[in-house]
Amino acid sequence: MNSTANDIVAIPSETRTLLVKRKRKALQVPARPPLTRSTLWLMTIATGVVVGNNYYNQPLLGLMAKDFGVTEDRISSLAMLTQLGFAFGLLLIVPLGDMVKRKRLILFDFLLIILSLLGMVFAPTIGWLLVAGFMVGFTSVLPQLFVPMAAELATPEKRSAAIGMVMSGLLLGILLSRVISGFVGDLWGWKAMFYIAAFCMVVLAALVALKLPEVPPHFKGSYGSLMKSLLHLTRTQPVLRLAAFRGAMGFAGFSVFWTTLIFHLENAPFHAGASVAGSFGIIGAAGALAAAVVGKAAKRVQPFRIILYAILLLTASWVVFYIGGYTYIGLILGVILLDLGLQSMHIMNQSSFFSLGLGATNRLNTVYMVSYFVGGAAGTWLAAKAWKYAQWDGVVAAGVFFTLLALAAHVLYGRKQKVAI
Repeated sequence: MNSTANDIVAIPSETRTLLVKRKRKALQVPARPPLTRSTLWLMTIATGVVVGNNYYNQPLLGLMAKDFGVTEDRISSLAMLTQLGFAFGLLLIVPLGDMVKRKRLILFDFLLIILSLLGMVFAPTIGWLLVAGFMVGFTSVLPQLFVPMAAELATPEKRSAAIGMVMSGLLLGILLSRVISGFVGDLWGWKAMFYIAAFCMVVLAALVALKLPEVPPHFKGSYGSLMKSLLHLTRTQPVLRLAAFRGAMGFAGFSVFWTTLIFHLENAPFHAGASVAGSFGIIGAAGALAAAVVGKAAKRVQPFRIILYAILLLTASWVVFYIGGYTYIGLILGVILLDLGLQSMHIMNQSSFFSLGLGATNRLNTVYMVSYFVGGAAGTWLAAKAWKYAQWDGVVAAGVFFTLLALAAHVLYGRKQKVAI
């Protein structure tokens, strides 16, 4: 033992310095490219356009039902399956962002999206349409690679603002996609919308290939161990569990409204069509843009309070829908409150677990967003049943149910979690 110690001491200082440098270099984490303004804008625009693929069908459900000769209850399954597909894509595709090169994964997924969108156009039966709708959701998960990428590349002091910007693109995409698809559907039919969507994916893929920086992975295990780590993170991170439940319940209520809006507007006193239903997305966009400042407000207001106020806005939206749901003014005011509340809560939810600093941004986001869209699918399913048996009153009751669950969870468990956001 003494001879070993003497041998180590006998190593020349220059050699020891070289060995230390090599060891540090071997352990060094690959440098992350800076988050430039142009990169952030590209991710924000791509997020908004890609996420729209999941929602183009909602204002078009009435047109699709007529083309395939099926009931409203049957065609509503398309919206539910698209959201379920998105949840499965989040679970199986997004975690790979921690394991493989991000840009390569994104470009490959663009190819799958294009094929899925064309599958919608060429579906010969309602059964094949439902399969294609599921695949559109399954592949259109790129926004949930861009959001953690923005959080990862941003400096700590700008993280919430960067998340807020990309998330504004996401919610604007969700809302404006309905506007666009409603007008396109009325002018040229529902298939035209999916041709346009496929063309947009080709353009975006080209821009990403040219402009998006590569982000090296930092997970070294197998795909199986990667998936097991999702369970470990869920089990060991109460901040993540609470954020996931709040998000799921909030998006469930959101989906309750948007799934049934077209059916509500087709009836008295409105007698409106797809373009009017889609135009409500412009109104909701005002709420989405207003919520973009939430990330900055987090430095001055406790996150617990911001989320509480957001859930109260969601609750207020359903009160407005109940009182004024048969007037355009009531629907407009309710949509603004609904989208402002959901976007505000969503940004703070994500900031809470991204700030944990666990080096697993894609996997944390996967757990959250899978819960989020499973909640959305549950909301869509319950909305179809509520509309079938109780029309608009049933829809409002379903929305209130999900929102109160989010409020109860936040009040009971939110105060115990203090995270720097």
